[in-house]
Amino acid sequence: MEELFPRFHDERETASAAVYLTEPDTVLIGDGTYFVHEVDGRVVACGGWSKRGKVYTGSGAQPGDDRVLDPATEPARVRAMFVHRDWTRRGLARAILDACVAAARAEGFRSFVLMATLPGVPLYRAYGFREVERTAIPMPDGVALAGVSMTLDFMST
Repeated sequence: MEELFPRFHDERETASAAVYLTEPDTVLIGDGTYFVHEVDGRVVACGGWSKRGKVYTGSGAQPGDDRVLDPATEPARVRAMFVHRDWTRRGLARAILDACVAAARAEGFRSFVLMATLPGVPLYRAYGFREVERTAIPMPDGVALAGVSMTLDFMST
């Protein structure tokens, strides 16, 4: 975050994102839908998917966040994707997305939605996600980050 975010966001936005977007997503861990790549006992990449209503971490608690989604009618969510700056461009995020798609498909989901921060848009676009709309991601401290709502139909991957 410290290296990529300043290329897309000002200092205040980067500081806010570092506080609120990097919170561990214990719901994903508890649901068993979070994946990590470790090297020598150190996490170098992580990310997951959710079968719950919350679209992204950092917004604070919202009504419906813990609601379990209906895989027949609702998309699952991609959440909390991070790759350490020393490990980018090695296919780790793609491998995590592949694991997310396989696991969500196994539970009956047919698509994903996500809220991408600007540094993540190229990865998701390259993976096959399409842009739905550009929006602002409100942080609890009042900062708004530029974001992109994206979707992926599993039938196209």
